[in-house]
Amino acid sequence: MPAIDVPELVRLRTHHPEAVAEAAARRTRRPLLKDTGRLMIVAADHPARGALGVGDRKLAMANRADLLGRLCLALGRPGVDGVLATADILDDLLLLGALDGKVVMGSMNRGGLQGARFELDDRFTGHRPEDIQRLGFDAGKLLLRIDYDDPGSLTTLESAARAIDEMAARRLPVFVEPFISRRDPDGRLRNDLSAEAVTRSIAIASGLGGSSAYTWLKVPVTENPGDMDRVMATSTLPAVLLGGEVGDDQDGAYEKWHAALQLPTVRGLVVGRSLLYPADGDVAAAVDTAVGLL
Repeated sequence: MPAIDVPELVRLRTHHPEAVAEAAARRTRRPLLKDTGRLMIVAADHPARGALGVGDRKLAMANRADLLGRLCLALGRPGVDGVLATADILDDLLLLGALDGKVVMGSMNRGGLQGARFELDDRFTGHRPEDIQRLGFDAGKLLLRIDYDDPGSLTTLESAARAIDEMAARRLPVFVEPFISRRDPDGRLRNDLSAEAVTRSIAIASGLGGSSAYTWLKVPVTENPGDMDRVMATSTLPAVLLGGEVGDDQDGAYEKWHAALQLPTVRGLVVGRSLLYPADGDVAAAVDTAVGLL
């Protein structure tokens, strides 16, 4: 794992905070898609929602130097196109010089803290469209969880639609991650991964905003992976698959991703914890295997 010079990061943040903007300004950029038309993004925006756990390790993502080391390792592997994260992590990666020639995606709404009573109130507490434009980043991502029993979901829908409008006005891609969600008898929020629920979530997300020209979808593989062909037929918007919790069955996850990646609208993967914290601890091997699926 690459060593991270935390004292130097703290020194820059303390004495020269302008270094973040300076690093962003000199960052080498690239197109969102290269000739392959495929996209492999490593996701690390979980901590800002208080979601620090991986499997039975409740605070696995809490050590920032360790997380940055894993990200730098992943970003250095062949075929990895970029990273999705919140400002604090992207600022560190800019200062480390790890984002040259990479796709940089800003995470926009992190207000729905994991386990909170207000978890479905996914307010836009992260990157704003103007921040993504100002820093020269390449795209944004928003989470859209809809509970038919929660009137507040209408506010979430409207906020997401306006964010999509603002990104389209700047000609910036925005990756929308939709779910139909509900609370179980214990009050815990669950995402419904049935074919019908994922189909409905895709239909709803595709119709948000005044233009879909810059909208991508970030979707899960359904409970029955065989349903993905008809589920993905719901929209012509380009899509990427999300990783989610994998647990110990890493090979099973790869199989699901591989099959869904053959569908015409699916253009790549955006995967976080299952690659950064694989069960066997081999980040490079996990990333290389995922890249190979593309």
